[in-house]
Amino acid sequence: MSVWAGIVAAFGTVGMVLAGLFAARATRAAAAATAEATQAAAQMQAAPALRSADLAVLQATVTRVDEENGQLRGRMSRLEAILRAFSWSADRWVRQMHKAGIEPEPAHALVDEYNRTGV
Repeated sequence: MSVWAGIVAAFGTVGMVLAGLFAARATRAAAAATAEATQAAAQMQAAPALRSADLAVLQATVTRVDEENGQLRGRMSRLEAILRAFSWSADRWVRQMHKAGIEPEPAHALVDEYNRTGV
């Protein structure tokens, strides 16, 4: 074997080793990039499911609050009707007392305020 053949063989071996190292590095980089892309794709696919779950919770909350609001409005309306009826009854009793010559006690301060302001 000549000296030149030995040098070429040595350079060829070194070249093969370097090529193997570069290929290994490139393979690791490609694997990392693929893993990142896979993770990003999984997050993109999971996002609509998370949003729909959030939307379902929000819709359930709105439905519950609407029901509670309806119940409270009904209750408030009923209380206002009872208060109005009681006010009419008390007014009628005061008129009866005046006709009988009896002076009723003065109304509560809140009643006087309501009669003055309507609030």
